[in-house]
Amino acid sequence: MNAENQRLQEANTNQKNWRHYGPYLSERQWGTVREDYSAGGDAWNYTNFEMARSYAYRWGEEGLAGFCDTRQLLCLSLALWNGKDAILKEQLFGLSGPQGNHGEDVKELYYFLDATPSHAYQKLLYKYPQAAFPYQELVQENAARTRQQPEYELLDTGVFDESRYYDVFVEMAKADAGDLLFQYTIVNRGPEAATVHVLPQLWFRNTWSWGYDDYRPELKALTNNAVQVSHRELGELTWHVDGEPELLFCDNHTNAERITRYPLRETYYKDGINTYLVDGQQDTVNPARTGTKAAAHCVLTLQPGESRQVRLRLSPAGQAAPFADFEQLFAQRQQEADEFYAELQHEITDADARLVQRQAYAGMLWSKQFYDYDIPKWLAGDPALPPPPAERQNARNAEWKSLTNYDIISMPDTWEYPWYAAWDLAFHCLPLVQLDPEFAKNQLRLLCLDWYMHPNGQLPAYEWHFSDVNPPVHAWATFRVFKIDQKARGDAGDVEFLETVFHRLLLNFTWWVNRKDKDGHNIFEGGFLGLDNIGVFDRSAPLPFGGTLEQADGTAWVAMFALNMMRIALELSQTNPVYQDLACKFFEHFLYIAEAMTNVGNTALDLWDEEDEFYYDALNKPNGGHELLKVRSMVGLIPLFAVEVLDEDLLIGAPVFLARMNWLLTNRPHLAGLVSHWQEPGKGARRLLSLLRGHRMKRLLFRMLDPAEFLSEHGIRSLSRVYQDEPYVFEEDGSKFVVNYQPAESESDMFGGNSNWRGPIWFPVNFLLVESLQRFYHYYGDDFKVECPTHSGHYATILEVADELSQRLNRLFLRNDKTGLRACFGPRDLLQHDPNFRDYVLFNEYFNGDTGEGLGASHQTGWTGLVAKLLLPSYAIESHYESSK
Repeated sequence: MNAENQRLQEANTNQKNWRHYGPYLSERQWGTVREDYSAGGDAWNYTNFEMARSYAYRWGEEGLAGFCDTRQLLCLSLALWNGKDAILKEQLFGLSGPQGNHGEDVKELYYFLDATPSHAYQKLLYKYPQAAFPYQELVQENAARTRQQPEYELLDTGVFDESRYYDVFVEMAKADAGDLLFQYTIVNRGPEAATVHVLPQLWFRNTWSWGYDDYRPELKALTNNAVQVSHRELGELTWHVDGEPELLFCDNHTNAERITRYPLRETYYKDGINTYLVDGQQDTVNPARTGTKAAAHCVLTLQPGESRQVRLRLSPAGQAAPFADFEQLFAQRQQEADEFYAELQHEITDADARLVQRQAYAGMLWSKQFYDYDIPKWLAGDPALPPPPAERQNARNAEWKSLTNYDIISMPDTWEYPWYAAWDLAFHCLPLVQLDPEFAKNQLRLLCLDWYMHPNGQLPAYEWHFSDVNPPVHAWATFRVFKIDQKARGDAGDVEFLETVFHRLLLNFTWWVNRKDKDGHNIFEGGFLGLDNIGVFDRSAPLPFGGTLEQADGTAWVAMFALNMMRIALELSQTNPVYQDLACKFFEHFLYIAEAMTNVGNTALDLWDEEDEFYYDALNKPNGGHELLKVRSMVGLIPLFAVEVLDEDLLIGAPVFLARMNWLLTNRPHLAGLVSHWQEPGKGARRLLSLLRGHRMKRLLFRMLDPAEFLSEHGIRSLSRVYQDEPYVFEEDGSKFVVNYQPAESESDMFGGNSNWRGPIWFPVNFLLVESLQRFYHYYGDDFKVECPTHSGHYATILEVADELSQRLNRLFLRNDKTGLRACFGPRDLLQHDPNFRDYVLFNEYFNGDTGEGLGASHQTGWTGLVAKLLLPSYAIESHYESSK
């Protein structure tokens, strides 16, 4: 067992809490719903970037390259100053949703380079311009641009010309679970000598100003390079700084002179160090060298190409020589990280693939964040502060009074989306289980707990609207994580985990049936279902002329959910036969959903269009009429996800289920006929459950694999490319609705306009397509072939199609063998060719449907981190092995 796995074992058995400190500090707390106490729910303006340096947050902290403990009592991060900016660089800058021409967007360059799951070693790179940071230029230029124009990025401003910037490498290594070493390496990449101020910071989250507990911890200078850290729940610690810094102290309190909504209480405000250094105001730091926030001010003058280091250590009190073993410990933790990944990547021979996968894993681990949100307290307000406006009692999330979150959670993007989202989190767990199975399983448990799940069974979607509906992929992720973990353990697997989540998901499935099948016809709505602007209308809002939508994707998602629950029940029945009855229930429910998709509400309306050979949403009009909305989009491919293959051995081991299945297929032939050849064993005496018979699957793949429609060089587009020249037009009651192919950013403000499902490539649904094709192959075998690409004359097995799609997705990030370019970097020469950029990879939210350029949230390693799974050479075989055995 390598050293990192040994640490995880110690953490999992409660011998030593290696996970206690980690990169759990958010990159943005301002603009979040948690911090919004406005009457109208104006989260973007109640707290904003201009306030951030002066505002003591209620629910969490933020910082640049930050760390904290699991309860975020103590925080550590980095501040920088180039001598030209009007403020310290304490937090990453970005535009709010209303400011950006394509929604919120971080305007910085930073990269997650390395991490281990115990956080014994972490590495990040931040690129800091030597010129004044162009805050106003970025705000003004983006405000002047339309949705038809690209975003104006930091690279466009010219501040990185002639390499006039600093590379700031942030590294943290643990000598022990509570003994942290920090190393900041600053490199002058510019052509001239330059001076930079480096300020490692340490502070306590403000827990004493809200009227519940007035205990205030303390930071106090012991010497000129050591700070005593006193907190009743953390014990006595010492923060050591190597060298002779200037120690500066203030308090983590709101500057009421700048932000007047709170009464004046303190003298040395949160922004005191900023004001002291940038404005030269001497009375804003505490001369007694004590407080609840501290910084070690170090000034470095670097020659061109020169690098210098600032070193610190946070350790239990009494460390006599804190830097004596510093280099040896750092080297040891770096070597152990290399050993951990060498074992994990032993099948990957390509160096570039190893680099991309390791950075994907690093991004997953850097995106774990402390999240605190107690809705009853949030709605009521705090005893020590003025009561919030009465309107908030009926405002956003007021119906979620049972929700109380206080955990470390995997976030989609720690700046653009610093809050969990239900379906994102499910996808995160697939790469996370490769690194830290216990953490992945705990993430899936979290959302099913009473203080997350609504009493009615709904899973919380995301904090902007917990009652929105995400696709029900929790059961899929739970079973996949269970099987991956089972294979790694080499035993029966964590049955307790599987059983626990299954029981909670029974409530969630019931919620779907009761709330999203309005007419009881087994046809499901669900609203936007994570696909933002994909539809003709905003699917999260009432239709502009009345009526309802019968959603092909909503129904297919629930069919997939039913099959996932059936498969989990069969797995559990191997040790407890009682679960066979529940497997029967979900099998039967799946059959009725399959029937309903061909006869919506007994109206003979089929969501499958025989002429186009594609699935569409159906519009129920107020006058009782029906109409298919014939937009070929990912909505029509999602029925491919509802597929399961059962081995003969599994069925023989579940006699009650097998008997019920055979009875249904014999006595309900109209149901059996809807599903792919149930009565005929397939490859290896396996049986297939799917919404698609062989012919329908082939016809869907004919569309999906057509380069003129869905198939791009880098994956499957979210909307057919045919709408580029011939947009889809729908007219009703004098209104016209147009859907056209937009391969890059969204050109409309539907659902906020910060994401686009009308053309780009999205990793989560592409990943599910790959997995679904692998399961189809598991049934059909090598004899079933389709043309790939369509019209090419080349025929491939379903597994070969899945492999081809995986390779196309991988090529988003990997260097092209001929050109050496990465598609995700787009046309930017600096990113493609500069040795200080070209091997630092970002894992964007989505990708240009034509070029593969990364778009949207730039650090959404969460579900785009799924590429780490696809890069494994054994992925295809492993996937259908895990799913079916």
